[in-house]
Amino acid sequence: MIHPHTALRFVSDEVGYGVVATRRIPRGTITWAMDPLDRTLDPAEVEALGPLFREPLDHFTFRDNRGRYVLCWDTARYLNHSSNANCLTTAYDFEIALRDIEAGEQLTDDYGTLNLDRPFECLPEPGTDRTVILPDDLLRYHDRWDRLLLDAFPNVARVEQPLAPLLPPAVWAKAQAIAHGEAAMDSILNCYYPGPAVPSPNGVTSSNV
Repeated sequence: MIHPHTALRFVSDEVGYGVVATRRIPRGTITWAMDPLDRTLDPAEVEALGPLFREPLDHFTFRDNRGRYVLCWDTARYLNHSSNANCLTTAYDFEIALRDIEAGEQLTDDYGTLNLDRPFECLPEPGTDRTVILPDDLLRYHDRWDRLLLDAFPNVARVEQPLAPLLPPAVWAKAQAIAHGEAAMDSILNCYYPGPAVPSPNGVTSSNV
Protein backbone atom coordinates (compact mmCIF):
# COMPACT_ATOMS: atom_id res chain seq x y z
CA MET A 1 0.00 0.00 0.00
CA ILE A 2 1.20 3.45 -0.90
CA HIS A 3 1.40 6.19 1.74
CA PRO A 4 -2.04 7.79 2.30
CA HIS A 5 -0.73 11.32 1.74
CA THR A 6 -0.25 10.71 -1.99
CA ALA A 7 -2.32 10.94 -5.14
CA LEU A 8 -2.08 9.93 -8.78
CA ARG A 9 -1.52 13.02 -10.89
CA PHE A 10 -0.65 13.86 -14.49
CA VAL A 11 2.95 15.07 -14.37
CA SER A 12 3.76 16.05 -17.97
CA ASP A 13 3.45 14.86 -21.56
CA GLU A 14 6.95 13.44 -21.30
CA VAL A 15 6.45 11.64 -17.99
CA GLY A 16 2.75 10.86 -18.06
CA TYR A 17 1.16 10.01 -14.70
CA GLY A 18 2.98 9.70 -11.41
CA VAL A 19 2.42 9.56 -7.67
CA VAL A 20 2.81 12.88 -5.88
CA ALA A 21 2.77 13.86 -2.23
CA THR A 22 -0.37 15.70 -1.10
CA ARG A 23 1.44 16.98 1.98
CA ARG A 24 5.02 16.87 3.26
CA ILE A 25 6.35 13.34 3.82
CA PRO A 26 9.40 13.45 6.12
CA ARG A 27 12.61 11.55 5.61
CA GLY A 28 12.43 8.05 7.07
CA THR A 29 8.70 7.68 6.48
CA ILE A 30 7.57 4.29 5.20
CA THR A 31 6.17 5.24 1.80
CA TRP A 32 5.08 1.78 0.65
CA ALA A 33 4.52 -1.56 2.34
CA MET A 34 3.50 -4.92 0.95
CA ASP A 35 -0.08 -5.69 1.91
CA PRO A 36 -2.54 -8.60 1.51
CA LEU A 37 -4.18 -7.08 -1.59
CA ASP A 38 -0.92 -7.01 -3.57
CA ARG A 39 -0.78 -10.01 -5.88
CA THR A 40 2.26 -12.19 -6.51
CA LEU A 41 2.59 -14.41 -9.56
CA ASP A 42 5.31 -16.95 -10.11
CA PRO A 43 7.01 -17.13 -13.54
CA ALA A 44 4.90 -20.12 -14.60
CA GLU A 45 1.71 -18.16 -13.91
CA VAL A 46 2.98 -15.22 -15.92
CA GLU A 47 3.92 -17.50 -18.80
CA ALA A 48 0.50 -19.18 -18.73
CA LEU A 49 -1.29 -15.83 -19.01
CA GLY A 50 0.12 -15.43 -22.50
CA PRO A 51 1.16 -12.43 -24.59
CA LEU A 52 -2.03 -10.43 -24.03
CA PHE A 53 -0.99 -9.77 -20.43
CA ARG A 54 2.75 -9.43 -21.03
CA GLU A 55 2.79 -5.67 -21.68
CA PRO A 56 0.81 -4.64 -18.58
CA LEU A 57 2.82 -7.04 -16.43
CA ASP A 58 6.06 -5.60 -17.84
CA HIS A 59 4.86 -2.11 -17.02
CA PHE A 60 3.23 -2.59 -13.63
CA THR A 61 5.10 -5.38 -11.82
CA PHE A 62 8.44 -5.84 -10.13
CA ARG A 63 10.19 -9.05 -9.12
CA ASP A 64 10.96 -10.07 -5.57
CA ASN A 65 14.01 -12.02 -4.46
CA ARG A 66 12.22 -15.29 -5.22
CA GLY A 67 11.58 -14.29 -8.81
CA ARG A 68 7.87 -13.75 -8.30
CA TYR A 69 6.14 -10.89 -10.10
CA VAL A 70 4.48 -8.47 -7.67
CA LEU A 71 1.48 -6.48 -8.89
CA CYS A 72 0.48 -3.66 -6.57
CA TRP A 73 -3.26 -3.15 -6.36
CA ASP A 74 -3.16 0.60 -5.74
CA THR A 75 -1.43 3.64 -7.22
CA ALA A 76 1.96 2.34 -6.03
CA ARG A 77 2.25 0.72 -9.45
CA TYR A 78 2.52 4.21 -10.98
CA LEU A 79 5.70 5.22 -9.13
CA ASN A 80 8.13 6.42 -11.76
CA HIS A 81 11.85 5.79 -11.99
CA SER A 82 14.56 8.21 -10.97
CA SER A 83 18.27 7.53 -10.76
CA ASN A 84 18.17 10.02 -7.85
CA ALA A 85 15.06 8.45 -6.31
CA ASN A 86 13.59 9.87 -3.12
CA CYS A 87 12.22 6.46 -2.04
CA LEU A 88 14.07 3.18 -1.79
CA THR A 89 13.13 -0.38 -0.99
CA THR A 90 14.55 -2.26 1.98
CA ALA A 91 15.12 -5.94 2.69
CA TYR A 92 11.83 -5.96 4.65
CA ASP A 93 9.09 -5.51 2.01
CA PHE A 94 8.71 -1.81 2.62
CA GLU A 95 10.20 1.39 1.21
CA ILE A 96 11.28 4.53 3.01
CA ALA A 97 11.75 8.15 2.04
CA LEU A 98 15.45 8.94 1.68
CA ARG A 99 14.82 12.65 2.11
CA ASP A 100 11.94 14.99 2.84
CA ILE A 101 9.34 14.89 0.05
CA GLU A 102 7.44 18.15 -0.25
CA ALA A 103 3.77 18.56 -1.13
CA GLY A 104 3.36 18.38 -4.91
CA GLU A 105 6.66 16.52 -5.37
CA GLN A 106 6.67 13.22 -7.17
CA LEU A 107 7.60 10.05 -5.26
CA THR A 108 10.14 8.05 -7.23
CA ASP A 109 11.85 4.67 -7.11
CA ASP A 110 15.09 3.43 -8.60
CA TYR A 111 14.04 0.66 -10.98
CA GLY A 112 17.50 -0.83 -10.60
CA THR A 113 16.22 -2.36 -7.36
CA LEU A 114 13.31 -4.14 -9.04
CA ASN A 115 14.97 -7.16 -10.70
CA LEU A 116 14.06 -6.14 -14.22
CA ASP A 117 13.77 -8.80 -16.89
CA ARG A 118 15.86 -6.75 -19.30
CA PRO A 119 17.56 -3.33 -19.61
CA PHE A 120 15.37 -0.27 -19.21
CA GLU A 121 16.08 3.07 -20.89
CA CYS A 122 15.45 6.24 -18.89
CA LEU A 123 15.82 9.95 -19.39
CA PRO A 124 19.09 11.59 -18.29
CA GLU A 125 19.02 13.41 -14.97
CA PRO A 126 21.34 15.93 -13.33
CA GLY A 127 23.97 14.33 -11.11
CA THR A 128 23.97 10.90 -12.74
CA ASP A 129 25.12 9.39 -16.02
CA ARG A 130 22.74 6.42 -15.82
CA THR A 131 20.49 6.27 -18.88
CA VAL A 132 20.06 2.49 -18.97
CA ILE A 133 18.89 0.62 -15.88
CA LEU A 134 20.14 -2.97 -15.84
CA PRO A 135 18.62 -6.15 -14.34
CA ASP A 136 21.66 -6.63 -12.10
CA ASP A 137 22.04 -3.05 -10.88
CA LEU A 138 21.57 -4.31 -7.32
CA LEU A 139 24.97 -5.99 -7.66
CA ARG A 140 26.53 -2.69 -8.76
CA TYR A 141 24.92 -0.18 -6.43
CA HIS A 142 23.87 -2.05 -3.26
CA ASP A 143 26.69 -0.51 -1.21
CA ARG A 144 25.63 3.02 -2.17
CA TRP A 145 21.95 2.24 -1.60
CA ASP A 146 22.70 0.68 1.78
CA ARG A 147 24.47 3.87 2.83
CA LEU A 148 21.47 5.98 1.79
CA LEU A 149 19.13 3.71 3.73
CA LEU A 150 21.32 3.74 6.82
CA ASP A 151 21.41 7.54 6.75
CA ALA A 152 17.60 7.73 6.64
CA PHE A 153 16.76 4.80 8.92
CA PRO A 154 17.11 6.62 12.29
CA ASN A 155 14.14 8.76 11.29
CA VAL A 156 11.93 5.66 11.03
CA ALA A 157 11.52 5.87 14.81
CA ARG A 158 11.00 9.65 14.86
CA VAL A 159 8.24 10.31 12.33
CA GLU A 160 4.60 9.37 11.95
CA GLN A 161 4.24 5.96 10.29
CA PRO A 162 0.67 5.39 9.06
CA LEU A 163 1.73 2.23 7.21
CA ALA A 164 3.38 0.60 10.24
CA PRO A 165 0.26 -1.49 11.03
CA LEU A 166 0.79 -3.32 7.72
CA LEU A 167 4.15 -4.67 8.84
CA PRO A 168 4.39 -8.01 10.62
CA PRO A 169 5.23 -7.36 14.30
CA ALA A 170 8.69 -8.91 13.98
CA VAL A 171 9.48 -6.69 10.97
CA TRP A 172 8.31 -3.53 12.75
CA ALA A 173 10.36 -4.48 15.81
CA LYS A 174 13.43 -5.01 13.61
CA ALA A 175 12.88 -1.64 11.91
CA GLN A 176 12.67 0.07 15.29
CA ALA A 177 15.84 -1.69 16.48
CA ILE A 178 17.73 -0.60 13.37
CA ALA A 179 16.48 2.96 13.81
CA HIS A 180 17.75 3.02 17.41
CA GLY A 181 21.11 1.49 16.48
CA GLU A 182 20.31 -1.73 18.33
CA ALA A 183 20.38 -4.05 15.29
CA ALA A 184 22.23 -4.20 12.01
CA MET A 185 20.32 -3.43 8.82
CA ASP A 186 20.12 -6.25 6.30
CA SER A 187 21.53 -5.17 2.95
CA ILE A 188 19.26 -4.20 0.10
CA LEU A 189 21.20 -6.88 -1.79
CA ASN A 190 18.82 -9.35 -0.12
CA CYS A 191 16.23 -8.12 -2.63
CA TYR A 192 18.26 -9.42 -5.58
CA TYR A 193 16.90 -12.25 -7.70
CA PRO A 194 19.71 -13.96 -9.64
CA GLY A 195 17.60 -16.51 -11.50
CA PRO A 196 16.46 -16.65 -15.13
CA ALA A 197 13.95 -14.13 -16.41
CA VAL A 198 10.68 -14.99 -18.09
CA PRO A 199 11.23 -14.81 -21.88
CA SER A 200 9.85 -11.74 -23.61
CA PRO A 201 9.54 -10.95 -27.32
CA ASN A 202 10.54 -7.33 -26.70
CA GLY A 203 14.05 -5.94 -26.48
CA VAL A 204 14.96 -2.90 -24.38
CA THR A 205 11.93 -1.17 -22.96
CA SER A 206 11.64 2.56 -22.78
CA SER A 207 10.69 4.36 -19.60
CA ASN A 208 7.88 6.88 -19.45
CA VAL A 209 10.18 9.06 -17.33
